[in-house]
Amino acid sequence: MTSTAPLRRRLGALFLACLAAPSLALAQAPYPSKPIRLVVPFAAGGAVDTVGRVVGERLSTQMGQPVIVDNRPGANANIGTENVARSAPDGYSLLVAANGVVTNNTLYPKLSFNGLRDFVAVARLGYAPLVLVVPASAPYKTVPELLAAARAKPGDMSYGSAGNGSSGHLAGALLASVGKFDALHVAYKGGSPALVDLIAGRTSFMLLNPLEVLPHIQSGRLRALAVSGAQRAPMLPNVPTMAEAGLPNFDASVWWTLLAPAGTAPEVVAKLNAETRKALADAGTREKLARSAPSSRPRARRRPRRFSRANRPSGSR
Repeated sequence: MTSTAPLRRRLGALFLACLAAPSLALAQAPYPSKPIRLVVPFAAGGAVDTVGRVVGERLSTQMGQPVIVDNRPGANANIGTENVARSAPDGYSLLVAANGVVTNNTLYPKLSFNGLRDFVAVARLGYAPLVLVVPASAPYKTVPELLAAARAKPGDMSYGSAGNGSSGHLAGALLASVGKFDALHVAYKGGSPALVDLIAGRTSFMLLNPLEVLPHIQSGRLRALAVSGAQRAPMLPNVPTMAEAGLPNFDASVWWTLLAPAGTAPEVVAKLNAETRKALADAGTREKLARSAPSSRPRARRRPRRFSRANRPSGSR
């Protein structure tokens, strides 16, 4: 009788090869081969959301795959940030991050992720000064008038922000410190809902980037008192800097960056970096961003650790 063992072995080997074929084909598929999820850890309508949607739209066109914006607000971006940190490092889950990604571990020491260790930087998306704004109905029209009113009634003023530890929160705390007054901080799940209350006069002031406030300034619903940074903002040429308004020690800004989970293949990160730089250099993309004035000059990626010191709040716990 002829043994069937060799035949069984050959059939088994053929079966295993068939099983492996789809995996090999998938591994060799060019990136990207399916939709990319772009997580924005803030509510829709804010600056981070706007930057993410503008850049994501262009990336989708360039890369031939849908780039789907996934808003996951809450806990000063920690909910959305953790979601990406725990995602597969395959290039299909990305994070649009702001300053908080390097400060939140200081402010929230019990986080289950680390903003520096658990991500790799893909590209910087832009940065902007902050604008000090008050409701149009507010009686003060200059920074000295705002400070005088705040000092006259300690604790009577309040300011909103996109959340505890956000750039608006820390900038507001810095303003209260250098301006020598007390103010109540009100945390929201993003800059957009905070703006609604500010316009309605339910809070006293906010510090936000031009992306969020310029339309409301132009419409007359908000009044700009000053901008941070060494120079006046081109889109607000008649608004003084904080130094010109009498606070030379005030300096704050916001930036946005694109991150991928740590462990993402270097070639995938390089591909995303090149495509993002190309998107930011696109005239249409630059025009859309320039309407609300962030600087979006492309820059090679660098590890978050390198810019953490510049954005770490002094005296934070």
